[in-house]
Amino acid sequence: MSFAAVFAPVFVQVALTLGLLFWGGMLRVGLVRSGAVKTRDVALREANWPAHVTRVVNAYQNQLELPLLFYLAVILAFFSAHMTMTLVVLSWLFVATRLLHALIHVTTNEMARRFYLFLAGLLILTLFWLLFLLDVLTGSG
Repeated sequence: MSFAAVFAPVFVQVALTLGLLFWGGMLRVGLVRSGAVKTRDVALREANWPAHVTRVVNAYQNQLELPLLFYLAVILAFFSAHMTMTLVVLSWLFVATRLLHALIHVTTNEMARRFYLFLAGLLILTLFWLLFLLDVLTGSG
C-alpha cells in the first residue's frame, strides 16, 4: 500500500486541525485588536470570548484528543506493514466523522448530533485498533 494512499486521511485530519487553529487565532486577534475583548479578561483562559470564537477554539482542541490515537494507529500500522485496505477505509471514515463533528461544533453546536458523531468516530477508531491488533497477533500482513 502506497504512502500517499495510507496518509491522505492523516493529511486531511492535520489540515482540519491547522485550519481550526488558524481560524480561531484570527478571530481572537481580530477581537483583541478591535478592543471588543481585553487581554486582561482572557489572559488566564477565562471564558470571556464570544460564543462563536469559543466554538471554533473548542473544535480545534477536540482535534487534539481522539485524533491522537488515530495518528498513532496509522503510523504503527503502516510502518509495521500491517496496513490493510480495510484500515485505510476506516481511516477515511474516522476523518469524515471528525470533519462533520467540527462542522457541527462551529455552526449549530447541537450537542446530540455532535455526540453521535464523536461516538461513531470512537467506534470506528476502536475497530481500527482491534483489527490492527488481530492482524499483529495472528501474524498476518
